[in-house]
Amino acid sequence: MGKELLFEIGTEEIPSGYLPPALEDLRTVASRLLAEQRLTFAELRTLGTPRRLTLFVDGLIERQADQRREVVGPPKAVAFDAEGKPTKAAEGFARAQGVPVDSLQVRALDRGEYLVAIQEEKGARTREILVTLLPKLITALSFPKFMRWGEGTFRFVRPIRWLLAVYDGRVAPFEVDGLKTGMKTYGHRFLAPRGVRIRSFQEYLDTLEERFVIVDPVRRRELVRTLAAEAAAAVDGQPVLDGALVETVADLVEFPTAVCGAFKPEYLELPREVIVTPMQKHQRYFPVVDAAGGLLPYFVAITNMRAKDMQLIREGNERVLRARLNDAEFFFREDRKRPLPDRLPDLRQIIFQEKLGSVAVKVERIQRLAAWIAERVDPATRATAARAALLCKADLTTNMVKEFPNLQGVMGREYARLSGEAPEVCQAIEEHYLPRFTGDRLPASAAGAAVALADRLDSIVGCFGVGLVPTGSEDPYALRRAALGVVQTILQRGFRLPLDEVVAAAQAGYGTGTAAEAETVRRDVLEFLRGRTQAILLERGLSADVVESVLSAGSSDVADAARRAEALAVLRREADFGELATAFRRVVGIIPRGFQRAVETSRMVEGAERALYAQAAELKTDVDRLVAAQDYLGALRRIAALRPVVDMFFEEVLVIGPDEGLTQNRFALLKMVGDLFARIADFTKING
Repeated sequence: MGKELLFEIGTEEIPSGYLPPALEDLRTVASRLLAEQRLTFAELRTLGTPRRLTLFVDGLIERQADQRREVVGPPKAVAFDAEGKPTKAAEGFARAQGVPVDSLQVRALDRGEYLVAIQEEKGARTREILVTLLPKLITALSFPKFMRWGEGTFRFVRPIRWLLAVYDGRVAPFEVDGLKTGMKTYGHRFLAPRGVRIRSFQEYLDTLEERFVIVDPVRRRELVRTLAAEAAAAVDGQPVLDGALVETVADLVEFPTAVCGAFKPEYLELPREVIVTPMQKHQRYFPVVDAAGGLLPYFVAITNMRAKDMQLIREGNERVLRARLNDAEFFFREDRKRPLPDRLPDLRQIIFQEKLGSVAVKVERIQRLAAWIAERVDPATRATAARAALLCKADLTTNMVKEFPNLQGVMGREYARLSGEAPEVCQAIEEHYLPRFTGDRLPASAAGAAVALADRLDSIVGCFGVGLVPTGSEDPYALRRAALGVVQTILQRGFRLPLDEVVAAAQAGYGTGTAAEAETVRRDVLEFLRGRTQAILLERGLSADVVESVLSAGSSDVADAARRAEALAVLRREADFGELATAFRRVVGIIPRGFQRAVETSRMVEGAERALYAQAAELKTDVDRLVAAQDYLGALRRIAALRPVVDMFFEEVLVIGPDEGLTQNRFALLKMVGDLFARIADFTKING
């Protein structure tokens, strides 16, 4: 029966953003180290608060499993002489392995007969192994940043203040940087700071909760949600419980307590985002709304303290938010003194990128490109897209955006509205920043999508043009995110917008470099966008070979490629797809690279080739019609009807023969067949 291991690293406050990945890393590293030591267990959990990282292992065996290893030595021919006596090679091998020569065995391996030494290793006691394993666990953990403290050289995310290591009710003794392990943990820093002795995991959980520490992050998040809802209900409201903010707040405290504060109702005259942003982003408060979702003049704060008079804590939080909202109100009032279009000259003072000029110059390029895109995807929105593109960066010069950078776009929308711009222009200004992150919403209007695409493609093309290409983990201009936004927007809107054309249009906005340099940049950008398209299609659950096959047949039209991939994925689930794919791989595989030639029916001598030509010619009209209608599944199923006659062709016709004319004509016939599906997928990329 296994025993319990409880290990806690007590620290100064760990940043909330570090805690979830640290606990996952603790789980991964602990599992690996235990497996390396052949220590099996029933359960492994990690828990933590800002002041502790905790590992709990239940059912941990008391002793390593015994190990039997076979070590291969010299060949039998070298290990024994003609009389069968061990040679010096055999004796040296036995000595190196610590076994008698007469215990060596001969094994028949693939490469011949070899001498083998049997190593029997008895498992050590778990308690003895933990003394060296747990220090390794501490030093193996990774964090975004490390600290050193005191005069030592030891590094960790924050200074370590205590180490609790209990195995089977007794301390597992070791020392790290002069700090010895014990059986004590510590409660809340202010509410119950004294140490308490622990012997088991359940005692650990119960004792810490008595001392105002909820060590389980999942339970803390549930408490945050419950307490916030209860606090908001007191003012007939409900909290806006953003999942990421709930996790952040729960990882800022050890014992959550909620207070509901208020602010002046006059602040509700400000745009909603101007109020919510300081609450959520700066103060980590939850806004409170009514049943219809309207913002109320209240907020919920989660504190790590429980006081006799919670009014003091409430007033403190209200005072901090009041200062933030006063600033926001002042910035909003000052910004409104200048209409948004009047701010355009100020963009000359903001550098987009040292080699690519100012934001004002970028806006000129975005405006031309957005109008070009809108003309192709929805001509009726061209004027809206052009106007929105002209104004899309103007809010960067406002006090509000300088103070709250994440409000860019939102304030552009509001200030455009207050300046008398059309509602669709205001909407497009905000939407051109979408998506801002993975999972964010996408532009809802064609004009907003056109400006969003123009902005991102201008950045990608410009940066590639001056050599600022993402490498490894380095992507200072967030070009990967921009490229994902391009592909996601095109797919969501279903735009038939060939990337080779729009990239060329974006390059025209720069108008520098030689034709050869421009072609290199164009090729590199298209390959970069192809990689993002591939990633998104894979995320949709499409198999890697299906995605590769359709992109190899053409990746410039992203929306079209997605439809082809979905059709091929459906066809692949059908029973005879494997035989179909094999037949068409054979068709394509035999044609010489770059072969181009028309079929000459007069050169056909075999019935099978005449039958294949007749059926392929008959199918071509149908397939062309279905492809034009983007009914790729219908087209593929029509093409699949060729498989029996293709099989018959290869059974009865010698493609490459002594008559060069016949051979070339049969290549032309197979090329005709291959061209039927080449626009949809490259079947040579399909596995199985």
